[in-house]
Amino acid sequence: MGEVVEDAQKNPNVSILTTEQQEKLRQFKIQTRINNETYLRAHPEVDEIIGDFLRHLLVKKPSDIREFAAGES
Repeated sequence: MGEVVEDAQKNPNVSILTTEQQEKLRQFKIQTRINNETYLRAHPEVDEIIGDFLRHLLVKKPSDIREFAAGES
């Protein structure tokens, strides 16, 4: 089952879904965007944190971004 989920995430092909499943997926995506937007509007500091991280990333240009993000570099 895990392989199927990973494959679907790498290569999403909604044509294998029924019409009902496609509609549920569409509604889920819409609701997720609404929830994310609501959260980000309530927490403007997130924008500052992400911007600060990206500035440091672009200045330092680390070879291992994951290590840099974890604070190990």
